[in-house]
Amino acid sequence: MKKKRFNVTGLCVPHKHYMVDISGKLAQIKELIEYEHYFTINRARQYGKTTTLLALRCLLEKEFLIASISFEGLGDTCFASDEAFCLTFMEIVQRALRYTPADGEYISKWVNKEANSFKLLGNHITDMCEGKRIILLIDEVDKTSNNRVFLNFLSMLRTKYLAREAGDDYTFHSVVLAGVNDIKNIKLKIMRKEADGSIVREEVKTYNSPWNIAVNFDVDMSFSAPEIATMLRDYEDDHHTGMDVTALSEEIRRFTSGYPFLVSRICQYIDEKSGKNWTIRGVQDAVDEIVGEENTLFDDLFKNMENHKDLYDLIYSVLIVGEVRRFSVNNPAIKLAAMYGIVKERDRHVKVANKIFEVCICDYFVSKDETINGRRMNGVLQQDVVQHGRFDMELCLRKFAEHYKEIYSDNDLKFLERHGRLLFLSYLSPLINGQGFYHIESQFTNLQRMDIVVDFGQQQFIIELKLWRGEAAQGKAYTQLLDYMESKRMDEGYLVTFDFRKGAHKEVKAEWAEIGEGYAKKRIFEVIV
Repeated sequence: MKKKRFNVTGLCVPHKHYMVDISGKLAQIKELIEYEHYFTINRARQYGKTTTLLALRCLLEKEFLIASISFEGLGDTCFASDEAFCLTFMEIVQRALRYTPADGEYISKWVNKEANSFKLLGNHITDMCEGKRIILLIDEVDKTSNNRVFLNFLSMLRTKYLAREAGDDYTFHSVVLAGVNDIKNIKLKIMRKEADGSIVREEVKTYNSPWNIAVNFDVDMSFSAPEIATMLRDYEDDHHTGMDVTALSEEIRRFTSGYPFLVSRICQYIDEKSGKNWTIRGVQDAVDEIVGEENTLFDDLFKNMENHKDLYDLIYSVLIVGEVRRFSVNNPAIKLAAMYGIVKERDRHVKVANKIFEVCICDYFVSKDETINGRRMNGVLQQDVVQHGRFDMELCLRKFAEHYKEIYSDNDLKFLERHGRLLFLSYLSPLINGQGFYHIESQFTNLQRMDIVVDFGQQQFIIELKLWRGEAAQGKAYTQLLDYMESKRMDEGYLVTFDFRKGAHKEVKAEWAEIGEGYAKKRIFEVIV
């Protein structure tokens, strides 16, 4: 018997892979189905949608007939016309029912060559659903190549649903769609023939969705720390590593916010690449490696940012500039970012979805800035600030202050006021690259301050970046940093203040300040540039 493993590609199955126990989420979904609701599971890429549909099917198959189908791999032909779609739909439903307790005679009747329009298909579904409780699960609804045909299909389902509610029809007990895009805001794909004979595909947004019968799907599909712990305990029962399951689950959750792919990827790395180092340090090492790798999730992340300027500008303003943006799904850029899993709502504000995304996106912005503007601070090498495997953060910040003037001029003032923090990250990133990483504590990010946590080997540093707002505000900055240091149980912190008053940049301040006495004494190294 083969040992189980962690899986980040394709479908996860219980007898092959270590999996989180999602029985609580399945119970919530089952309740929607028992109420005969139609709904869409629209979540970001690699968020466990397909695996959830399989688990749902296994949970429900004793009570319902489950027709579990997918539009992936069907090609363009089946979406070329209503007739082609109707015939293909019946065939794939028939094939799906072969793996259910349905009898052979019933299954054989599912294909009716005469049901070659949506009206006739609707009549056929009436006949096939009379006296049956059939659940239709459709995965990869994003794969529809001609959305007009798909909209006609949804319209037919809607008509039958409403008639069923009035007691005038039989239809599917429940219909569950799964995909990334919100079906309620689907775009029509129009094929137009040009004068030269070429075919042009146009997209036109529709606001009259036939899927307005669907109820909201509010089930949280991210993994909580206790849910992650169920997977780690399963692994521990097989391998007996002696890991602290609770502590590791919380640490994995801290970096991933429960994003399913990232949770499994960290575990996979520790199991297969790090010598099964199931410790807090092992989790951090895994994160350090993962943020620098290529994978389909990150490919989609940056492709979406490159393809949508409003989305790019939103993430830059929140993560780098520190603008506080109120979370509103009526804002197209915010809605798109949430749909792609890049941001989430926290305290009614827009926040980047998890710390791993923060690191990856920051590195992406740093690299873009270096390429476009050439604003990289030269003259400092990693060997200057790393001695015997230890990072000298004081020396790092002193050198930053020294080299700051190399790129600073009065003409740069407007740029620096908005992008100065990106400049610091551009300076810091190559110095810790390969042996550590940084992430932004987004809960503290705003126009006045940004807190950065740097992990380098066994060392950890807290750096607060701040704009000069006067002596009173600077005193408050000390209090804020001290509070954060206390929460992280650290005795030393670092404060970098950008002072953009004219003439203020002529002198650079870099010195330690001690606060408190005895065991309560804290030290802050302050740099003002």
